[in-house]
Amino acid sequence: MANVVHIKNKKARRDFELLDKYIAGIQLYGTEIKSIRAGKASINDAYCVLIPNIRKPNSFEIFVKMHISEYSHGSYANHLPKRDRKLLLNKKEIEKIAKKIVASALTLVPTRLFINERGIAKLEIAIARGKKYHDKREDLKQKDDKREMDRLKKMRL
Repeated sequence: MANVVHIKNKKARRDFELLDKYIAGIQLYGTEIKSIRAGKASINDAYCVLIPNIRKPNSFEIFVKMHISEYSHGSYANHLPKRDRKLLLNKKEIEKIAKKIVASALTLVPTRLFINERGIAKLEIAIARGKKYHDKREDLKQKDDKREMDRLKKMRL
C-alpha cells in the first residue's frame, strides 16, 4: 500500500522497561480506520485494560483506550474519539498476558500503531515495568556512552 502509517509512543520507552511485545488487531468502526489511515490517531496517552470476560468465567478481554480523531468526511454516524476498543488476540496470548500482569506489578502499554501490508490496523503492545528516575538517568548515560564510542570509531577510520 502507498499509504504507510507508523504511529509510535515515544513516552513508553522513556517511562517503562519493555519486557514482552505482542501484535494485536483492533476492533474498529469504518470511520476509525479511515482516520488512522489519514494519520489522525495518537497513542501517547493510550493505555490498555485487562477486563474479566462476563460471558466466559476465568477468562479476560483486553481493551485499549486511545484517541482517534473524528473522520473529517464523516456524517452523523461518526465515532467517538476516545472510546474503549477491543484488542484481538489469541486466547493463549491473553492468558499468558493476564498471568504476568496479575502476578506482578506490571502493566500493558501500547507502543506502536501501524497498518500492515494487507491494510489492517495493528497495535503493538508490550508488557512493561515502570522505570524509576535513576533508571532513566542510567539509560541516558548508556546512550551518551554509546554515541561517544561510535564517534570515536568513526574518527579512527
